[in-house]
Amino acid sequence: MLKILREIYGVGILFFYYMKYLILIGWPVLRFGLDYKDNIIIDILWVYCLLLMIKDMIYKFVLKKSHCDSASCSHTTKKK
Repeated sequence: MLKILREIYGVGILFFYYMKYLILIGWPVLRFGLDYKDNIIIDILWVYCLLLMIKDMIYKFVLKKSHCDSASCSHTTKKK
């Protein structure tokens, strides 16, 4: 049972890491621009994606933390 919960958690992380921007921007466009019907499940997913986006902004701009250590995230190369 614990293994299944870990797999669901991992799939959720990957799904929302890549899909949060599409859901965050796409659902209001579909709902208000193309007159899609209300869907409570998608509304809840949209709010969750909004919270993830706010968390990412706080980490990046307020706390100035990265998700990786400085050695693996360095984008500068040293010239010889």
